[in-house]
Amino acid sequence: MNADDTTGAPRPAIPSPAPEAANPEPASPEPASAGPLRSETAGGRGRWGGLSGRLLALTVLFVMLSEVLIFVPSVANFRNTWLNDKLTIAGVAASVLVEVDMVAPEVQAELLRATGAVAIALDGGGRRRLIAMSEAPGEVRRLIDMGQMTPARAIAESFRTLLGGGGGLVRVVGPAQMGLGGRVDIVLPLDLLRDAMLAFSVRILALSLVISVITATLVYLSLRWLLVRPMQRLTRSMARFQEQPEDVARVIAPSGRADEMGDAERRLAEMQRTLAGTLQHQKRLADLGLAVSKINHDLRNLLAAAQLFSERLEQVADPTVQRLAPKIIATLDRAVAYTRSVLAYGSAREAPLKRRLVRLAMVVGDVREVLHLSTGDAVSFENRVPDGMEIDADPEQIFRILMNLCRNAAQAMTANGGPEVVRRITVEAARAGDVVEIRIKDTGPGIPPVLRGKLFQPFQSSAKSGGTGLGLAITAELVRAHGGSIRLVEGEGPGAQFEIRIPDREQGDARKP
Repeated sequence: MNADDTTGAPRPAIPSPAPEAANPEPASPEPASAGPLRSETAGGRGRWGGLSGRLLALTVLFVMLSEVLIFVPSVANFRNTWLNDKLTIAGVAASVLVEVDMVAPEVQAELLRATGAVAIALDGGGRRRLIAMSEAPGEVRRLIDMGQMTPARAIAESFRTLLGGGGGLVRVVGPAQMGLGGRVDIVLPLDLLRDAMLAFSVRILALSLVISVITATLVYLSLRWLLVRPMQRLTRSMARFQEQPEDVARVIAPSGRADEMGDAERRLAEMQRTLAGTLQHQKRLADLGLAVSKINHDLRNLLAAAQLFSERLEQVADPTVQRLAPKIIATLDRAVAYTRSVLAYGSAREAPLKRRLVRLAMVVGDVREVLHLSTGDAVSFENRVPDGMEIDADPEQIFRILMNLCRNAAQAMTANGGPEVVRRITVEAARAGDVVEIRIKDTGPGIPPVLRGKLFQPFQSSAKSGGTGLGLAITAELVRAHGGSIRLVEGEGPGAQFEIRIPDREQGDARKP
């Protein structure tokens, strides 16, 4: 074989790609259909239908998706490397044989076997030199110029090769090696390239499956240890606490973790303790209601008998008896009325108010007489309510409000200190528009800070021995029934000071303008 175009030996030229086959339409892959993940247990409450199974499935899915994203550039890079290797082998051989006039058939066969090509040529310097050829090439379906290959084009051509059907030849052109000018031109069977790429894809798929299984297992075990098992522990604790919510022993014990799950455990434990205490408190209220209903029946009988005895006292001619008997009878009447209404406290529907215009100074005077307080006693009482002050309220309920507050103040002051301590209760009132503002002050020890936040809650505000903690709760409820408000005034002098605001009824009702 001659090494140049002037040789007399016949040399068939490497055919160019057929125009109609130069850019065949790539075959469209069939979309892969993936059925939805189904739970193996009804309702999705089993291991595989619950959070654990979903975490495992999502982990495998995301790992496989990442492997697919890695596979796309990898297969394109493999294709370029494979083709460049074939061009390198052909280029090295061409650089050695370019100066040889004749290439032995054995050398040609070995070169074609090493590259897998059916024809190899060197194109440069204005001449095309045929290095080796096994047989007359057939139709070339595609031309690949490695010198103009971009990453996007390489990816597109890779999937075109993988997904395209049929055989045929592909012509690959690339730069020459060993300092030679020009380019190497080889013709390869398209099936050879496709088989190499399929083998690479199978290896990548197998490796991806192994990586996916290992990664999914590690992620699944980690998430199960970090999230699923603590959540299952929280769920079990809530179910166990639900069986007996008043049992403090069923409150979850926080694991001591410093992350969000540990914070959830601590919050759940706090909520369960609060709920258990509330339920115990409600149970105490229910027991109290039952006890009061029993005591109330007998107490009403005793008060009825006391009323009969008091009515007989009115027949005694003694002036002191004649002065005190009406007050005793009025006090007993109030006690009987209280026994009728005591069970109404805390019920869904309170008895309706009977609001009237009331002389507030006279009500405050009645409270002082019932408590046996005066200016010269151990606990002095100052009624600073203007004589003409009128309040739109239920007479009995406003009496109970003032009675509870003044009695609490008197008991708090008499329980502390000697005769040198000043013990004084002051009741003041003023009208601001359609609202009457009443202030009850004392010079006692004041309200402890620990009780101020729950001052008007049942069984919470009693600081004295034997107290029930119901007085202020009843008072606050009666004030709210009038549409008013009550609060503890802080930072204004010694002792405790309560402020009560009672608004008049709305326009259209009988009231003092």
